[in-house]
Amino acid sequence: MVADKKSGSFEDLEDIKMGDLSLLALHKSLVDTPSISKSELKISQLLKDYLEKAGLTVELQMVGSGMQRYNVYAYIGKTRDTKVLVTSHIDTVPPFFPYRVEGSKIYGRGSCDAKGSVATQIISYLSLFKSGELKEGDASLLFVVDEEFSGLGMRTASESLDATWEIGIFGEPTDLKLGVGHKGIYTFDIDVEGKASHSGYPELGISASEILVPVLDRLLGMKLPESKLLGPSTLNIGMINAGVAQNVLPAKATSSISIRVAENLSKVREIVLQTVGEVEHLTLKSGVQVEAQYLDYKVPGFDSIILAYSTDIPNLSVKFKHRYLYGPGHIHVAHGENEYIDNSNLIQAVEGYMKLIKYALQN
Repeated sequence: MVADKKSGSFEDLEDIKMGDLSLLALHKSLVDTPSISKSELKISQLLKDYLEKAGLTVELQMVGSGMQRYNVYAYIGKTRDTKVLVTSHIDTVPPFFPYRVEGSKIYGRGSCDAKGSVATQIISYLSLFKSGELKEGDASLLFVVDEEFSGLGMRTASESLDATWEIGIFGEPTDLKLGVGHKGIYTFDIDVEGKASHSGYPELGISASEILVPVLDRLLGMKLPESKLLGPSTLNIGMINAGVAQNVLPAKATSSISIRVAENLSKVREIVLQTVGEVEHLTLKSGVQVEAQYLDYKVPGFDSIILAYSTDIPNLSVKFKHRYLYGPGHIHVAHGENEYIDNSNLIQAVEGYMKLIKYALQN
């Protein structure tokens, strides 16, 4: 494994190479392949071809029905069950924008979340494989779809991939630190059915927005559970839709809301239901419900970090002996219009993942 400098559009960037394999080339090909949730076919095929060429056994696992969506599972030889699972996701949030380099920063949708993790996990794994430090049955790679939407990819792997592992290494942007844990999530929609009328004669209608707004105000004032480790639970009113014109009482009003759950999901749900109460014309529909996650983070040579976002970890319902969360990049730039990752983070993450895989195998 050799680090060197790229020229041209990669001028002054440091790369890691193994024969004809290049970290930067792999990362660029991943970022330049659009893979917004529900449209991941091309990147699944790309990874299958790449990993097979590198000498691994590769399976595509269909996810859902009616669309061509595939998880990618790779391992050495014929042994599907491995001691260690190294995994991340290959879908991104919209909109897509292509790869570009400015100084040491590499921009592009997914450059940080989570194609930086995917590329560095692969190069780390292949480096250990090529050097003989990774043998059949030691570790496998799993790259899933749909993490950014509903988690269907990881749930499908959990339910029907039919493989076993003892230790999981999950890849997400963690600033090259081990995640102590991350918040859970509770999502719900509020739908109000009113009756349209001329705004000059409001007594003839039922304003859906006048029902919705006070409920949202009460939700903003809720006192939610806090965790000494993960901090407060936080609420976000992500979407509000109501009405057709300023002079028409709105017949419908909806809002989509998420709560980052620091502790006690059932209590959070109870508080929400009590706060909303029984309101005529209003319906609350619960969505995703995931408890806060606590992870293994005490590994020599690694700092730790507490994370406010949620991941696919709870969607993989396997009784791991240990679970680690680690990866390059900063979550603050993920999902943004200028998402990027620093070149140095990619280089350091390769070494980090190699250390983690070896540590997991030895412990």
